[in-house]
Amino acid sequence: MSDNPSFVLKGVLDVEIQQKPVPEIDRNEVLVEVKKTGICGSDVHFFVHGRIGDCVVEKPMVLGHEAAGVISKVGSSVTNVKVGDRVAMEPGATCRKCEACKEGRYQLCPDVIFAATPPIDGTLARYYRLPSDLAYPLPPNLSLEDGAMMEPLSVAVHAVSKLGALRSNQSVAVFGCGPVGLLCMAVAKALGASRVIAVDIVPSRLEFAKAYAATDAFLPPPMEKDESRVAFSIRNAQAMKEKLGIADRGPQSIDLVLDASGAEVSIQTGIRVVKSGGTFVQVGMGNTNVNIDIFMVICKELVIKGSFRYGPGDYPLAIALATSGKVDVKPLVSHRFPFTQAREAFETTRNGKSPDGKGVIKAIISGPDVDINEA
Repeated sequence: MSDNPSFVLKGVLDVEIQQKPVPEIDRNEVLVEVKKTGICGSDVHFFVHGRIGDCVVEKPMVLGHEAAGVISKVGSSVTNVKVGDRVAMEPGATCRKCEACKEGRYQLCPDVIFAATPPIDGTLARYYRLPSDLAYPLPPNLSLEDGAMMEPLSVAVHAVSKLGALRSNQSVAVFGCGPVGLLCMAVAKALGASRVIAVDIVPSRLEFAKAYAATDAFLPPPMEKDESRVAFSIRNAQAMKEKLGIADRGPQSIDLVLDASGAEVSIQTGIRVVKSGGTFVQVGMGNTNVNIDIFMVICKELVIKGSFRYGPGDYPLAIALATSGKVDVKPLVSHRFPFTQAREAFETTRNGKSPDGKGVIKAIISGPDVDINEA
């Protein structure tokens, strides 16, 4: 059986829809008919550059990993889902045997099979094969589009709840108002943060963040001529503290800073504005090598953590937050495309706006022969 249209990256900026074999499943797996896939920044990076760090696209690869669909077939040992169930798809199958898996940090499994990470094919196809326990049934009040958004929401849950260990009444600052940054703000708000500060260099994004989940917004000043990044970050941090009344200690301090931009100056600024003894979580990916003030890290006894994808419990909490209405993912979907226009979806996301000038937050591509308005 080969009725499996797939959106294949053949090389840098070289994509086409190809027919691929329908995957065979084993007794503990399910075959999902993919209905909705969101475009992630990593997908665009592979599309434009053919690589992310050491992950290089060396042979044709199907793109996409933020997905939801309907169970088409189940293995003989599967009991948690059935044919016809609508599911959110966690796109990383781990070995379940290594030290990381056994200690409950399966996101660090060295043998993970992750959708659209070379050389593994992704979800922009009619069918995708998945271990059954990574297919999460969607409640009636969540659409398949919502289901696709559970992947970036799980990234935010992992960063804010698990790694940031946010508690009610704490203050949070999030650098970067893209989809993950916005979702980090939404999770922080849902978990009871008393203050959620959004930071971005684009005024329209800050306006959206304020309307969506943030209590405060900060637009950094422009960098001065011949000013170094470090000097700018020192000035930027001071300006942010003065404008928003941020203190180094006490009730006006920032307990948790999350960087969802990957920009060096954001990281440098974040380390300066987080409180003494506070936590800094790096979520966004930018330059591999970043200059930080290690003296500041030492003297403030900062806890600095990297956040990688998601782990045990993150998808269930994401679904619970969305189901209860504490996090609304619908406002983030700005653009929708049919499968036949997948390339246009990637170009639009790459450009940051569609030809009509509308800014992109999250673009969703429907599966083959699926209407873009199908819930």
